[in-house]
Formats: sequence, C-alpha cells, structure tokens
Amino acid sequence: MLNLLRSWLTPAPDSRVATIQRQGKSVWAEGVHLLWSVWVFITPAMGSHYDLKWLLLTLLSYPLFLMLFAKSMLASRRVAPRYALGLMVMSIGLAPWYPSGMAYFIYGCVSYSMASAKRIGPLLLRLLLGNAAYVAMAGSVGYPWQALVSVPCMTIIIAIITHVERIAHEKDVALKLSQEEVRRLAATAERERIGRDLHDLLGHTLSLITLKLELSRKLFDRDTEAAKREVAEAERVARHALAEVRSAVTGIRATDLAAELAAARLLLESSRVHLDYVAPPTDLPVEIERGLSLILREAATNIARHAQASRARIDLERDAYTLRLRVSDDGRGGVGDDGNGLCGMRERVRALGGLLSIESPRGRGTVLLITVPLPQPKLLPTAAPISAPRQQSTSV
Repeated sequence: MLNLLRSWLTPAPDSRVATIQRQGKSVWAEGVHLLWSVWVFITPAMGSHYDLKWLLLTLLSYPLFLMLFAKSMLASRRVAPRYALGLMVMSIGLAPWYPSGMAYFIYGCVSYSMASAKRIGPLLLRLLLGNAAYVAMAGSVGYPWQALVSVPCMTIIIAIITHVERIAHEKDVALKLSQEEVRRLAATAERERIGRDLHDLLGHTLSLITLKLELSRKLFDRDTEAAKREVAEAERVARHALAEVRSAVTGIRATDLAAELAAARLLLESSRVHLDYVAPPTDLPVEIERGLSLILREAATNIARHAQASRARIDLERDAYTLRLRVSDDGRGGVGDDGNGLCGMRERVRALGGLLSIESPRGRGTVLLITVPLPQPKLLPTAAPISAPRQQSTSV
C-alpha cells in the first residue's frame, strides 16, 4: 500500500511538479493555490445554509477534489488535462445539490489551462463548452443569474491569464537555456583555441629541444665542444619557447572588450535589463583593453544586482589623447559609499592612469564615467636640413 501511494505521488518527468523542481523552486509553494478552495466552506453562508447534506457532500467531494488537483500537477502533460476535466465533470454533477462545487469547476478550468497544449484556440473552445454545460445545469436547478454570469467570466479570464503566463514563463526558461548554451559553446571554443595555440607553439619547439639534447648526449664523449654547442642551442630554443608561452598566456588572460560587451548584454538581458552599446575601437593597447574589460564586467554586475534598472547604455568615445567609457542606467541611483566593486574599479582605473567619476542622484539612475589617457607615439628627432655644397666660381 505504501509503495502504491509512493508511486502515485511520484511526479512524471514532464509534469508541472517536475518542471518546478528542475527550476529549483519549492513544490510546496504551489500549495498556496489551494487557499482558493476556502470558497467551498464560505459559499453556504452567502445564499444557502449549512446542513447535514452539505457536510456529507463536502466530506465526500473535497478529498476527491484534492486528489484530482494533485494528479493534474503530478501526471504527464499528455494525461494531466483528464484530471482537470474530472474536476469540471464532478462540479457539474454536484451542481443540483451542492452549490459549493462552483469552486471545483473554477479549479478544473484553471488546471486545464495549465496542462493543455500551447494553442489557445482549442483551449478557449473547450472552456466555452465546459462553461456552457455548467451554466445549463446550474440554470436548470435555479442558481441565481449572478452566478451564471460570474462563473464563466471568472473561469475564462483566469484560465487565459494563467495560460499566457505559462507560455511566457516557458519562453523565459528556453531563453535562459539558450544563454547557458551560448556560454558553454563559447567556453568550449576558447578551450579548443587555447589547445591549438599551445600545440602549435610547443609541439615543434619541444621536439627540437629533444633532438638537440639527444644529439649532445651522443656527442658528449666524442666531441665535447660540439655537445656544448648543442646544449647551448637547446637552452636558447627553450628560452625562446618560454618567452612565447608567456606572451601566449598574456594574450589568453587578456579579455577582449567586444566579447565583454556581448557578455554584459547576456547578463543584463537575463536580469530583464535592456542594454544598448556601441562597437569598441579595434586598435586599443592590450593593457587598456584588458583593464576596461574588467571594469565593464564589474559595472554590468552591479547593474544586474543592485540598480533595479530597466535600461542601460555603454558608450565609448575616443580622441587623440583619451578614451572615455560611459556606463549609465535608469535604476534607483543613490550610490553612496564605495563598496568592494567600486573600490576595485577605482584601483583598476588608477592603474591605467585614468579618472573615475560617478553621478547617482536618488531615483534617477547612475552614470559611471571612466577617462583613460592613451599612449602617444614617440616622435623621431627632426634631422637638420642638409645644405647643398656651395659651388666655387671660376674666373676666366
């Protein structure tokens, strides 16, 4: 019996409960919807009266209602609408004797909209047919006209709203999954690029060092001077390879500013903040681009976590002497003392020899302005003009 109950309560992989669990939410939080069933116990006080018949029908129907509602959430999407239809049929069947069953009918319509397919046309048609059957039954036994009007309006409106919200939520989940897939593919591509670069960089070099050392070992007893030259050559190749590895690692650690802008858009869009930005210059010095990328990452993180903004913008302006990065949002503003993020940004800007200013009036967003000097090309000394040799005049 216990195993049967456990299997009955096990959610199907495509059920609403399984979807909620995959999203990391509490399943018990969905139980708050059962608060609407209080109308089962309030309805007699608003027209009919509490009697033995109402008590017996409630004792029989309410556990069945709980079972059907639970199965509409635990069952597979293919069969979950059947349990919702079961609630509607039970309510229509109880209508002549049990006005409290109106609450079951509303639950049935809403559960059906949550479990049905994405097409809203067939959903509306079935809801209209169900409400027509309920109105016909309730009208034949003398329900007040207010109930005959309010129940269809309420069920259809709530069902449509929940259906649209479910579709929008599923699209948000799909968008987040696509963003995670983009990040995963980008990380995979970067790892493959690093692997190719290191293979191309070290494969030939290490093979050459190995050959040089093997040759020096063979020459060690016969020609000491030649062996020393081969060892020295191997040392030179190794030092050159070390310099190339350091250069490659510096390039790997350097963050591309364009990639960081794209990552900022992904981060902010997932936080419901629309980001506009202009394309960055392509010929920035590596140190400046790396520092600005890290500053931009911190600024985007602060907007996503704290700004409560709906829009943000990133502008890059450049002239012959300076580069200006401007990050603005329409959030709550009111940035006061520097936190860890702002302190880190100030240190990075200071390391680049630049200035950072913040404008953050409360309720009117925040503007972050970073001004960084650009290195100037060294001018070659101007060579003195060469004078033409003076010709001597000859007299005849």
